[in-house]
Amino acid sequence: MRIGLFTDTYPPYINGVSTSVWVLKRALEKKGHQVFVVTVNAEEYKYASEDDILHIPGIPIGIYDYRLTGIYPLRAINKIKDWNLDVIHSHTEFGVGTFARIIAKQFDIPIVHTYHTMYEDYVHYITKGYFDGASKKIVEYLTKFYCDKTVSELIVPTKKTYDLFKQKYKYDRNVHIIPTGIEIERFYKENLSKEKKEKLRKELGLEKDDFVILYVGRLAEEKSVDFLLDCQRELVKKFPKCKLIIVGDGPDSDKLKKMVEKWKIQKSVLFTGKVPYEEVPYYYQVAQVFTTASLTETQGLTIVEAMAASIPVVAIDDESFSNVVVNDLNGYLFHNKKEYRKYMESLLQDKTRIERLSKQARISADMHSSKYYAERVLDVYKTALESSGKTKRTFFQRIRDMLKRKK
Repeated sequence: MRIGLFTDTYPPYINGVSTSVWVLKRALEKKGHQVFVVTVNAEEYKYASEDDILHIPGIPIGIYDYRLTGIYPLRAINKIKDWNLDVIHSHTEFGVGTFARIIAKQFDIPIVHTYHTMYEDYVHYITKGYFDGASKKIVEYLTKFYCDKTVSELIVPTKKTYDLFKQKYKYDRNVHIIPTGIEIERFYKENLSKEKKEKLRKELGLEKDDFVILYVGRLAEEKSVDFLLDCQRELVKKFPKCKLIIVGDGPDSDKLKKMVEKWKIQKSVLFTGKVPYEEVPYYYQVAQVFTTASLTETQGLTIVEAMAASIPVVAIDDESFSNVVVNDLNGYLFHNKKEYRKYMESLLQDKTRIERLSKQARISADMHSSKYYAERVLDVYKTALESSGKTKRTFFQRIRDMLKRKK
């Protein structure tokens, strides 16, 4: 099958969406499919033939590393036409996502869409607190339009997102729940260098008996990192060897650092800033527990990464996490600061419990492998092809492509 993945963000820009698309591309290629990517470049049109990645010009929008484009060069359209795509899979509603819908309509290609972002939780970045109610209504209207009127099949990563469409948005078409997969093998401790792990511990200034709590993600209001800091200042009073390492960057970075200074907990909180994607697995290996208090995730891939690294998770009780984290099996779900501290204190004092949870965490991560992810997404592609009546056409396309390659 010839598949086009359309996304506003892709490595080297690292976030949940870019990671998801990158993992899907690699997993589909391992199954023998040819996968093309259309994404946004900083300045100009560029095609990387060795990776089948097409970059079109885009401008920054002021939210993390995201760029949007309304520029669709004719040569980009001609290049995509030459690909003879069987199916298009869009990973954004706007920018490149709009381009995906134009291409799908122009060349009569079925389009599958994955809804990655709970936009209502991000309205404040645009409105700055003004007209939030009206803005959320606009977001709801646009989301329903882009995910209903313009696509063949819709994929969501969790039941939380499924309920948003079915219960709130009254979406009456197919909604496929497919948790995003990760290359779990990247995080297996046996696949990582012990020397690099020890070097990182030294660079971070960690001592042998330090107990490390890890957070990986953006430093932004909706991630509730301030909650973790508030809990940390209480934990460290009783457990001075408890450290909180925060991996990532974002608009709240300075604010959070000032909070740490105000509470005088600089020795127990470490901000690493952005970390290269290939280095992230080593940060999991220096931790005893992974944590997050974010209520705005559609899935939360970092908790799966942590579990693949054999690290138990202590996460806020949210539908995005409750399908993965099981109390006293592979981690704990908390509702408030009191419960968070209770679970952390129990782990701080019981190494045997951590060992037991770690083993189950590793087992739990297996169901989120990239191979399983690709298989389920392929099933949705087949549904889109069948419902659009393109199955026969794609068969003859493959024969034609084979003959072209032989010439």
